[in-house]
Amino acid sequence: MLTLDNVYRAGYVLKNVVRKTDVLPAPKLNPEAEIYLKTENLQITGSFKVRGSYYKMSRLTEEEKARGVIACSAGNHAQGVALAAKKNGLKAVICLPDGAPISKVEATKSYGAEVCLVEGVYDDAYRRALELRDEKGYTFIHPFNDEDVIAGQGTIALELAEQIPDMDAVIVPVGGGGLISGIAFTVKALNPHVKVYGVQASGAPSMRNSLRDGRIETLSGVSTIADGIAVKQPGELTYDLCSKYVDEIVTVTDDEIAAAILALMEKHKLVTEGAGAAAVAAAMFNKIDIRGKKVVCLLSGGNIDVTILSRVISRGLLMSGRTCQLTIELVDKPGQLKNVSRIIADLGGNVISVHHERASEGSDVNGCYLRIVLETRNQEHIREIKQALTDADFKLL
Repeated sequence: MLTLDNVYRAGYVLKNVVRKTDVLPAPKLNPEAEIYLKTENLQITGSFKVRGSYYKMSRLTEEEKARGVIACSAGNHAQGVALAAKKNGLKAVICLPDGAPISKVEATKSYGAEVCLVEGVYDDAYRRALELRDEKGYTFIHPFNDEDVIAGQGTIALELAEQIPDMDAVIVPVGGGGLISGIAFTVKALNPHVKVYGVQASGAPSMRNSLRDGRIETLSGVSTIADGIAVKQPGELTYDLCSKYVDEIVTVTDDEIAAAILALMEKHKLVTEGAGAAAVAAAMFNKIDIRGKKVVCLLSGGNIDVTILSRVISRGLLMSGRTCQLTIELVDKPGQLKNVSRIIADLGGNVISVHHERASEGSDVNGCYLRIVLETRNQEHIREIKQALTDADFKLL
């Protein structure tokens, strides 16, 4: 069974292997709360996963080590297992879904692991890994449904107890549930008054749905930019631990996650992946009542694929009101564009794109449309510009 002694033992094993990641104040993310960031995105391999996988590997028998290990992962667990195997001189085979970011696939290979790409999502990679385990005799390193792995992840809570001893709550991203299980178990054992909240993507709410309905459920599919928490079904062990120790699980949208990624980059110079920013998204958009509380948001990973980073930033700009697209119906006569531009400029907006076109069939013969993209400060700024244009008798579509 999972015990606090096991978590402390994991902490001892890991003390010279992993970084004791910093906790940084983040006053700008939500001024109604005292927010801190636990920066596991700056952990070796770029995520917390190395904690659980290394500790699990340290517990294997010599016979198990000789046969090698196998794992499945959306990416971060893969790197953790690969690094741990390399440090211990073991063979490692990693099954990844073929949609995993290229950066994570290449990083896994760089640690010396053999990569097996499997068509589908995490759960498909999981099934293939079990098949190879049975065929080759490898030891399977589960990404979340394993007591030693959970104990390894729980070492984060031991660090938090030293770094923020008077915290009121901790917010943790949830996929299969290994991270939050370890943190919730350890936090509650040390101080049962601390609240532990989980966050899932709205496109992959497997643990949230399971806890709500009182039984483990399997989603028919998952869809989210937070690939690290895109899991169809929680584990039996993690479900039981979350049932006992987690206070609440909420969901955030991909747009909210994108806004959180942008805020972390811009305000705190921290790069996170989708899963890594989920806890911050929950705090920013008040998915949990944290007013007046000292709260730690766990940044679980920073391994975002740079090829999608620009798209995430664009979504984040839209979500936070930093960019805006307006379509205005005009009468095609001199001075219209000048008047629109003057109103926007007077209010401090910056036009970065203009598209002017004649009206389509069925519209007024003198009609035309103006589509403009603006740089703005926030949603309130957008409302001011729209109101000023409306007051000047321009029709917004």
